[in-house]
Amino acid sequence: MQSAPLQALTFKAAGAVAAYRGVGYGGAQATVAGQKIMGVSQRAVATGEDSDAVTAGTTIIETGGEFAAGASLIVDSAGRAIAGAGALAVAAGATPVTSTAANGAAILTGSDMPQFVFADALYASGGAGELVEVKLR
Repeated sequence: MQSAPLQALTFKAAGAVAAYRGVGYGGAQATVAGQKIMGVSQRAVATGEDSDAVTAGTTIIETGGEFAAGASLIVDSAGRAIAGAGALAVAAGATPVTSTAANGAAILTGSDMPQFVFADALYASGGAGELVEVKLR
């Protein structure tokens, strides 16, 4: 399988990191579904070892489930690629707004989304444990 990495950053492993898994900014393998990652590991690394993670371009990652080509990807609790929850939407409330003065405070606050979409699938995955090429965002 091919990949075309454009940039890789070094990190000191803050725990064991498996090959082709999402790596967080602290150097640990991703352990929370949807967490922000800095890149994807290219090899298995032991605690305290220096390694690199691809952060731009395309790379290979292990999958955690099925998804279609073009799917927006997040990491699962093992740092594998899975499909995100879908399109971002603001759910309507149960009470209809009838007042022109009902603007109130902002609906969305903060700067990080609940799920960090780190890549787009270049190929479909038939299930967990496959290696697929993805385009990093």
